[in-house]
Amino acid sequence: MVYQPWTCFHSKIFMGIGRFLPLLLILTATLSIQVIAVKRNVIHSQNYITREFIESSLQTINEIATEKLGTKCASKTFHTLQVPLNTARYEGTRQKADLASIILQDVGINHHGGLFDAVAKALLNDEFISGARVLLVNVSNGALISSVWWNKNVGGLSEPSRIEEEGIQIGFEPSKEYPWYEDEPGLRSPKFIASPESDSYRGWWTYPYYSCKQQCWILSYSIPIPPLGKHGIKGFLSIDIDVSELQVNQCSSPRSKEPLTANKYYNEIFSQIEIFHGSNKCHPHSMLCEYRPPYGRNTAWIRGAYQCLCKPGYYSIRHRDGFNGTVMEVAYKEYRDNTSSYYEDVFRCTRCAEGCVTCNSPAPCLASYNWAFRISILTISIMCACCTIVLSCYLYSHRKVKVFKVASPIFLTITLLGCAIMYMEMAAIFPILDVTSCIATKWTRHFGFCITYTALLMKTWRVSLTYRVKSAHKVKLTDKQLLQWMVPILLVMLIYLSTWTLSATPTAEVIVDSNGLKFKQCVYNWWDHSLAIGEVLFLGWGIRVCYNVRNAESLYNEARMISYAIYNIALVNILMICFHLIIFPQAGPDVKYFLGFIRTQLSTTTTVVLVFGPKVLRVLRGQGDQWDHRARVRGITASFSLNGIGQGLVPEDSPDLYQENEELKEEIQKLAAQIEFMKIVNMEMNNRHIKPKPGGYFSSASSIQSPTSKATAAQTQTTRNAKEQTSGVSEDGHSGHSGTNSVGKNSNG
Repeated sequence: MVYQPWTCFHSKIFMGIGRFLPLLLILTATLSIQVIAVKRNVIHSQNYITREFIESSLQTINEIATEKLGTKCASKTFHTLQVPLNTARYEGTRQKADLASIILQDVGINHHGGLFDAVAKALLNDEFISGARVLLVNVSNGALISSVWWNKNVGGLSEPSRIEEEGIQIGFEPSKEYPWYEDEPGLRSPKFIASPESDSYRGWWTYPYYSCKQQCWILSYSIPIPPLGKHGIKGFLSIDIDVSELQVNQCSSPRSKEPLTANKYYNEIFSQIEIFHGSNKCHPHSMLCEYRPPYGRNTAWIRGAYQCLCKPGYYSIRHRDGFNGTVMEVAYKEYRDNTSSYYEDVFRCTRCAEGCVTCNSPAPCLASYNWAFRISILTISIMCACCTIVLSCYLYSHRKVKVFKVASPIFLTITLLGCAIMYMEMAAIFPILDVTSCIATKWTRHFGFCITYTALLMKTWRVSLTYRVKSAHKVKLTDKQLLQWMVPILLVMLIYLSTWTLSATPTAEVIVDSNGLKFKQCVYNWWDHSLAIGEVLFLGWGIRVCYNVRNAESLYNEARMISYAIYNIALVNILMICFHLIIFPQAGPDVKYFLGFIRTQLSTTTTVVLVFGPKVLRVLRGQGDQWDHRARVRGITASFSLNGIGQGLVPEDSPDLYQENEELKEEIQKLAAQIEFMKIVNMEMNNRHIKPKPGGYFSSASSIQSPTSKATAAQTQTTRNAKEQTSGVSEDGHSGHSGTNSVGKNSNG
């Protein structure tokens, strides 16, 4: 058998391959599993990336995407960007390439043959690698000794194809035009980005570049293999990764706006080029960038693949659907080159009118306030409140005048205080409503109402109790006793309003008027409804009390005037509810303010006029200390000044027991005379055969006059005498007995 050297040589090669092939296959299968939790690659050159580099790279991407390169591809095959990619997504691929370089270095690059082909094809099994090449270069002159270059076919379904390039020829130095090749690759080479200092990279990543021949974007990883032993041959391993499917998303990264799940994080890292995040030309203060990925192969690298949408609160009349990113890029370039100002003048969103959350025109969203009209109404309300204070001072200075004295000055003052508080509601709802205004509105409206009408109803209730007395016994209800009944009512209202304010603080809500304009109104909820029901019941009880005293006699008609005031407030509130809910359900703020003014004037001002108008008028006429003669004609006698109602109303007056006893004795004598008279009349009518005694009561009349006629005449004379007597009256000005309303008159007569 003849010894053949080349057979021994090939046997050693295949033995080396057989020894490392199992290890290579195991590592390939292990590293093919993508690591989900990938650390981000810190590229030290990123600190030197400027806005100009990004804009230049975007311009290159735009020229390639719009096929504007033309003759450039004829003269230059590769076009490299000036910005790096985040290579952390290809960490597993890099480790495979490093392992392959270690195998080649250990086996020996001078023994090439089929080992280079096997290594290159094995690397193509990685899902990211689209091409792999191994070069053998002479160290002394840099001439190419041997090369292997395999590319994966599109789709990866068929066998890889071997590539033959003019720039890689045996005996010649490889072309320096290749972005992946450098005779002395390192930190000083502008073709490669620096590797992280914390990681042990055997090679260097290139900047992304576009291959005119392959018509795709490529990222390469190149590894120099130093010579082994005395042989002056060095190796060079390089892999290509097709990055055409990556997305040029110029909008901001979603990580800064929303929490990401593992899937979202994975998709963002492995599908987008982060260096272009935030490079959109949307105006940041008025626009939002919305990324709109293109469709089709090799179309993801497009500049302007976004839409500039107006933020909420901004609008654009000409571009309601937003501004196209491509147009914005062109306008920005012209603006930067000082050739056009459309970017600032036309391609921008305008702020909506005040109060508009969204809009598509400059039309207002807030209802306008007629401040002159509101100020005039507020001025009238404040003047009315001041008038009530002046009236209180006037009442205090004339408290000893009979017209005020008999009407309980304490309760009159309390009534005026409640009216002043109700007037202040117009000041509470004057400005644009907020929490403070709504709290003040609830307190002034409800607490003022409670003070005013509780005081009036206490006075009317005293009249009702006195008027319904069936006996001659004197009823005593002093101001102090009525105040003891009034305080619990006010305390209940105070506790309710305090609880309401602390637990469910009244706030203002935005409502819409009939024109679609927004304004603020205090919220109405079950707290308002519950209190409204309570006030309706309170008014219902007041109306019932007023109805009971409709026929009661009182000095200066005070009970009747108070009844009119209570009837008025009930009617006004019912009408205002109808106006708000039925007639003007969507009225504007000025109309609602005017309705509130009308309600205040018709209820509060009318109450002040009815209760205090007649009294002040009598004082101004000089009749304040004169008794009401009309009441005296109706039968109010001096005895009713001591029926117990007048006592205690005026603190400086002390009861005169002697006068009280004398008047009670007078009443008893008159009652006895009436009883005696009726006995005589009945006896004469039932015993007509009895003749009147000479000189008797009936003997002075004509003999033809009947006893009945005589009785009527005598009763008339007695009544006339009773009216001529000087009588005292109660300080509350009303009769105290329903059994006998006047001396000599029956309660039914």
